[in-house]
Amino acid sequence: MAAILSYIGAAITGLWGVAHAVPTRQVVADFRDTSIDNRRVLLQEWLAEAIAMWALAALVIVVTAVGGGTAAADWTDRITAGALIILAILTSLTGARTPVIWFKVCPVLLGGSAVLLLLASFS
Repeated sequence: MAAILSYIGAAITGLWGVAHAVPTRQVVADFRDTSIDNRRVLLQEWLAEAIAMWALAALVIVVTAVGGGTAAADWTDRITAGALIILAILTSLTGARTPVIWFKVCPVLLGGSAVLLLLASFS
């Protein structure tokens, strides 16, 4: 059961990373009133968050597949959950305070994935 929870938490995180990356071009275009340097930084940060989600998801999937049920897998889930909680808090304090619905959904999805990973690590 722990492996299933880990895989579900990782899948949600990875898919949210895809959903995060897809609208990148439009997001950057919406900042046309800013300098090209600021748009480049926005592009970098927007994609960095997607890459972080993919990396965290891949880490959990690989560690679960190779060493599921071990202390290393449990601690991987816990540390990943901590990182997701930090990202959820950051988004809650920044983007989720805007009227954009996807920023409001993000902390819920990341927090939900974190809960699944914590449940997996303690079961």
